[in-house]
Amino acid sequence: MGSCGRSSLSFIIASRPFHLQHRSSERLLPSLGLIHLNLKRRLSLSTTSFSSKILSPPLSDKGKVSALPRGAGEGVKEDARSKMLQVVLVSPQIPGNTGCIARTCAASAVGLHLVGPLGFQVDDAKVKRAGLDYWPYVVVKAHSSWAEFQEYFRQQEGEKRMIAFTKRGTKIHSEFSYRRGDYLLFGSETSGLPPEALSDCKDEIYGGGTIRIPMVETYVRCLNLSVSVGVAVYEASRQLNYEQIECAPEADSVNGEEPLFADDIFA
Repeated sequence: MGSCGRSSLSFIIASRPFHLQHRSSERLLPSLGLIHLNLKRRLSLSTTSFSSKILSPPLSDKGKVSALPRGAGEGVKEDARSKMLQVVLVSPQIPGNTGCIARTCAASAVGLHLVGPLGFQVDDAKVKRAGLDYWPYVVVKAHSSWAEFQEYFRQQEGEKRMIAFTKRGTKIHSEFSYRRGDYLLFGSETSGLPPEALSDCKDEIYGGGTIRIPMVETYVRCLNLSVSVGVAVYEASRQLNYEQIECAPEADSVNGEEPLFADDIFA
């Protein structure tokens, strides 16, 4: 991926004092205005286009399933590849984290599950900004509660396990042996996984155990949720030889449109 740290010409000029002769300013200032207008138009177009892919209403306090971002999953098909590994977020609270995790799942060809109640609205601007235009390339499912996710999990065929990532995990993430069909569970940023989820992960039938990512706990309470998911997903993918990434098909256009961004301007 190329560098994402470009600065606009208007910012560079604003940071350096300069003096213009009257004649040259007449020629230069209109050009600067066009550059600023084009940049503003590009950002406005990007925001408007992606905003049109968001549905409402959000997940309510009563736990009803919210609508997912419009077009979510339309650019890829749900197949064995997307089910090789899956990420499950249980009651995430920070929209930016969920958007970043969706982007990671798109990049790693991993399925994503959102288990309510959520701490934000699905159409939150921070979710859209963090997820950019990658939502169509994420196989994502929403569940209103842990009980609903449990029922969904039981109905899935094939080999499967639930693995809890928690600060109190009994095994280190890099020493654990992952396999196809693993569901990687992560809890709320504020309270972690609920007791019932931890209990299911320790169950003899479907439980795969509890995992921790080592860190210095003297002055750091925990890792950021999106960072933890990235660490876990790519360690599991490495052990599985990145099979789901290597077999990923080319992205399809969504509603006849190609992906909007040529550069990751929000990265």
